[in-house]
Amino acid sequence: MSGYSFLKSSILHKAEISGMPVTVSVELTNHCNLSCPECLRGSGNMTRSRGNMNLMLFEKIVSELKPYLFEMSLYFQGEPMLHPDFPYFIEKSVGIRTTLATNGHFLSPDNAEMLALSGLNKLIVSLDGMDQETYSAYRINGDINIVKEGIRNLSSAIKTNKSSLKLVIQFLVNRKNEHQIPEARCFAREMDASLTLKSMQIINEDAYETWLPSERRFRRYELKNNKYAILSRLPDNCSRMWFNPVITWNGKIVPCCFDKNADHILGDLNENSFREIWTGPRYRLFRKSIMSSRKMIEICRNCSSGLSWKING
Repeated sequence: MSGYSFLKSSILHKAEISGMPVTVSVELTNHCNLSCPECLRGSGNMTRSRGNMNLMLFEKIVSELKPYLFEMSLYFQGEPMLHPDFPYFIEKSVGIRTTLATNGHFLSPDNAEMLALSGLNKLIVSLDGMDQETYSAYRINGDINIVKEGIRNLSSAIKTNKSSLKLVIQFLVNRKNEHQIPEARCFAREMDASLTLKSMQIINEDAYETWLPSERRFRRYELKNNKYAILSRLPDNCSRMWFNPVITWNGKIVPCCFDKNADHILGDLNENSFREIWTGPRYRLFRKSIMSSRKMIEICRNCSSGLSWKING
């Protein structure tokens, strides 16, 4: 139903909605152990409050959305494995195709065993360099040896338990690490993992020359009139408004993963049901604004929606 309403809205250029979303991203926490400079949380530029998701709130999310979901992602801002009750969320997600993304610092042998046996479908581990100097240039306060060992722990646990968990190593390509892509490919093969090369989002105006890869295919920006801009025409259309909402740790519904500071709160699950918010006036108005003047919405100006910026290695 959501697919039909998106197609109809695109053709008629009128924001209509029917049905429920087929995917959702849930932020377990926005606390993090790293200080990545082009991450809103890591750079210290996040102004919204920090905290951990309440267990009862997650139960409400699962109860309301499970019948409709094709996939659920347990990450947004922050490191999800820092939540003190992290295993509870994995347990409650059983029966839903679920993906977890982590910076890899908490994949101890016990945690790796738990994840391999949990029923989790996919685990994405960020590994943005192959030596400490290159890795920590972006993953500030990170330890590549801990991350690599965590990946080995997980790979071993998957094999030992004959788990169906898919292990993905994600390599955020930037100017400082692009020369190490071949080495990353080799490591991924050794770990029986797939490798995803991902372009880098840049939030600081003075950081483009620091981070933009020299190879154009890994860039999501181009220089126009002496200013960097997203490699997209930003058409007045966005499937995320029909398919992939984001729920912050404290129950706020925001339109997509590019609204990292929750500047566009479309509802609060502590006050209303998801369906009431999804079909309600604030969501409808935001969809309408996307379809009439997307270029005027700040979070859209850094959006790669509709572009193939993930290149499987």
